[in-house]
Amino acid sequence: MPESELKQQDAAKRATIYDVARVAGVSRALVSLVLRGSPKVSTEKRQAVAEAMASLDYRPSNAARWLASGRTRIIGVLLEDLANPWFVELLDGLQSVLGEQNLRMVLSDPKYLARPGESPLSPFMELRVDGLIIAGDIQPDKDLMLAAAQTPTVVVGARAFQLPSADLVTNDDVAGARMAVEHLISLGHHDITFLTAPTGSAALRESSYQDTMARHGLQGLIRVVQTDLSEHSGFEAMNSLIESGRPPTAVLAANDVLAVGALSAADDHGMSVPSQLSLVGYDNTYLAGIRHLSLTSVDPVSRDVGIRAAQLLLERIADPSLPQRTDVLTPELVIRNSTAPASSG
Repeated sequence: MPESELKQQDAAKRATIYDVARVAGVSRALVSLVLRGSPKVSTEKRQAVAEAMASLDYRPSNAARWLASGRTRIIGVLLEDLANPWFVELLDGLQSVLGEQNLRMVLSDPKYLARPGESPLSPFMELRVDGLIIAGDIQPDKDLMLAAAQTPTVVVGARAFQLPSADLVTNDDVAGARMAVEHLISLGHHDITFLTAPTGSAALRESSYQDTMARHGLQGLIRVVQTDLSEHSGFEAMNSLIESGRPPTAVLAANDVLAVGALSAADDHGMSVPSQLSLVGYDNTYLAGIRHLSLTSVDPVSRDVGIRAAQLLLERIADPSLPQRTDVLTPELVIRNSTAPASSG
């Protein structure tokens, strides 16, 4: 039978590693070395195997590799809210490290991806992931505690809870909020309001806002408005401040989404930003960089947080007995067009 017909016949059924070895004219063991990226294989043999896999449309079986190695090479990433743009930079940082190690991320979140009545961690446990990243202010429950006890885990961007044996990587929320408030004070603003939310990160930012205001003798002007971190709640919070008859000259929001809502409310009332109202967000998401918004925002160096979290996770996978570690990265203030000197009028 001609070689071309043989390859077509092989491709008609699901190819195996034995088929690849036969078509490439090498041993099954050598194909395994190629799949593992071994440097011991010659360029000529590696090319022959690659061509055989392409002609057969061969796809390595994850299940077979797991049975052989005891690892799935899958990392479960549980996000607090998949819709939050803060996670984009974080995931990019994680992927930059995990991708180099040929590890695949699988995402889940409690709101969009979990099935009713099921823990969002269940798919990860079914997949027998090699490690877990817990990102955001996710409330720890028995499922999370059990998963972290069984699987190498790193918590990212949350300070409200700790998991036994899990490492923590986050930005310094206290320093970030302090930078933002001091920036506004340096521009001559005294009447500064903080838009907060019921999360651990927002609580730290709120506390830092209050401490910084008090340290500058502005404790009598402290105002905190509760939100749920959504654009709509930011709009409603700013709307109520304007309609109170004594709107602040500046607002620090617990995240960029809130700041965008506050900007919309100011626009509805004909209040100019930044000449009549200065706005600062937090997270420095892609929203802040949109030219029409040009929002001053605290950058929590999310990509760097993701990189460090991935590094710690790889170390913990290699040695689960490592002591618990905490890395707090210093944020940066990115100044754009939404802040300006306070009006003297």
